[in-house]
Amino acid sequence: MQLLATKNVNVEKALIKLRYEQELERLQIELVRLQRSVQLSGRRVAVIVEGRDAAGKGGTIRRFIEHLNPRSARIVALTKPTEVQKGQWYFQRYTEHLPDPGEMVFFDRSWYNRAVVEPVMNFCTKKEYRIFMQQVPEFEHMLYEDGLELVKFWFSIGKQVQEDRFVSRRVNPLKQWKISPVDEKAQENWELYTKYKEDMFSKTHTSYSPWIIVKANDKKKARLESMRYLLSTLDYDGKENAGASLAPDPDVVLRYHRSGNSLD
Repeated sequence: MQLLATKNVNVEKALIKLRYEQELERLQIELVRLQRSVQLSGRRVAVIVEGRDAAGKGGTIRRFIEHLNPRSARIVALTKPTEVQKGQWYFQRYTEHLPDPGEMVFFDRSWYNRAVVEPVMNFCTKKEYRIFMQQVPEFEHMLYEDGLELVKFWFSIGKQVQEDRFVSRRVNPLKQWKISPVDEKAQENWELYTKYKEDMFSKTHTSYSPWIIVKANDKKKARLESMRYLLSTLDYDGKENAGASLAPDPDVVLRYHRSGNSLD
């Protein structure tokens, strides 16, 4: 601690970072065990990570898969559809990326683009939006009936936190690639995003495919607690002897309730 002080390092912040790294490693060990169990049993696991721009989705997914076997764990982050894909059934390009037996797939944004981003930015018609909202519960029920294990996270942040993160991206040369035209409209369209987000929750939150809300103003807590939730909800060999607590913090991770207030 004396050495840290001489180098003008904030000891309290260093200890927080150290504790975070230690707990992250313990949870990542459990994720490796989960993946091994999924591989051996031929299960299919899909994890959807949604949220507003700059909510920490990509960083969280990177921590999820950091030590997983890349042969059976992958990230799906699709670009905008081609002209051919625009003429296809909307879900078609996503079904191509669903997990194979023994595989875990993490969607950095998913088919839920059509529930929030596309209508806010006028990337789809009202008819396309309406058809999607009718079909998505049926689509996910078919996945459920077919044995696919689906977990849906929504990373929730405040408006000021989003603005602060946008500023950080603009000044950090390592993060400038994250800025997009959609990001530039995010603050301006905050309330419209909220409206479509709430409609999405109310119409697509089901018993077989619930929405899990992660309060993500604190990135480190959001990463740890979303990992904890995934491990708590999926079975795997050795779970009873886990080297980390698998009980997610209810102040950070909660199941969506229709009677609840808007979180963002």
